[in-house]
Amino acid sequence: MVRGMKPEASSGKTEGKRDATRAGLRAFAFASTRSPAPEFLMLLSFQALLVSTGTVALAEIGDKTQLLALLLAARYRKPWPIAWGILAATLVNHAISAWLGAELTRWLSPEVLRWIVAASFLAVALWTLKPDKLDEDKEKLPAYGAFVATTIAFFLAEIGDKTQVATVLLGTRYDPLWQVIAGTTLGMLVANLPVVWLGHRFADRLPLKLARTVAALVFLGLAAWVACFGVG
Repeated sequence: MVRGMKPEASSGKTEGKRDATRAGLRAFAFASTRSPAPEFLMLLSFQALLVSTGTVALAEIGDKTQLLALLLAARYRKPWPIAWGILAATLVNHAISAWLGAELTRWLSPEVLRWIVAASFLAVALWTLKPDKLDEDKEKLPAYGAFVATTIAFFLAEIGDKTQVATVLLGTRYDPLWQVIAGTTLGMLVANLPVVWLGHRFADRLPLKLARTVAALVFLGLAAWVACFGVG
């Protein structure tokens, strides 16, 4: 009787192993079709911030506002007030610029906006290849302390600058708006603060031609993306 039960027990064990194998395969298949890792999803959620930071940081290298930061650092030799002035001026200027970009998406039809933004990105790409110069004789700094002088000078210098135009365009392309504002502001700080603290020792070592080329390629890529897929 005992001998007769052995094959059944063996068969039960075999079936149990098969079930376990099937369950393992199903679990593997489920795991392989799951949604992307949380880290990847987090990066996607901050896409506007990352793109805005990188784009403006590259565009700012060798820009006239970076040269202005060098001039302010040489004149006042107070890096912290200058840094806070750059932050204040950029935050206000780029908040207005990004808001204007977002408003353009409401005023213009998607098709018209698509080609305006694509053409503008292309224009900024070509503009980026042209080196900026700062005329120190014409660039009169306000007769105030380092913070106020930097805030006023930077805000005025940023009006019509390619980083401001880029911020307007990024505002038409990316959401949420706060990430565009934070990203473009952070990009300005990344490019300018080393100049404020290290001055010519840092500025003279910047690969200006390479930075301009990479920035132009980024703007060219954005132009192509908008032309193909629109601003939505």
